[in-house]
Amino acid sequence: MEDWLERRHGTLSYRLTQVITGKGGFGDHLCLIRKEPTPECHHCDGQTVDTALHTLAECPAWVEQRRDLVAAIGVGVLSLDSLIAAIVRSESAWNFAVSFCEQVMLAKETAERDRERFRTLPARQARARARQRRRLRRRRSQNDLRPP
Repeated sequence: MEDWLERRHGTLSYRLTQVITGKGGFGDHLCLIRKEPTPECHHCDGQTVDTALHTLAECPAWVEQRRDLVAAIGVGVLSLDSLIAAIVRSESAWNFAVSFCEQVMLAKETAERDRERFRTLPARQARARARQRRRLRRRRSQNDLRPP
């Protein structure tokens, strides 16, 4: 904790904070706050609980980004503890971690928005049909009021 507080580099970003705290676009957190029905990962086999650690170190969807991060920060086994230790020691590691978190979490957020749109699609289509019917009825009633 002391190393974290005394570091002279790095500003926390929104997405880096999500990864460090585990609060954000992870299935386990989204399920907890009832934004998702299950905690499973949408980016791999669907059998694994999506946590910050899963996203950071395990999910095959982020293998390329993870490879770059591991090479840049120089850790053997990637975990939240090893990530924090590396970013506290080095500004370069901090920047690579921020880049990883921005890329991965943005992709997860985009996928989450797409799933939300898909879930609400029938309701939106029903509202659009209702609006169309109301407009058609208004036009018909206006035509009925016109003199022949």
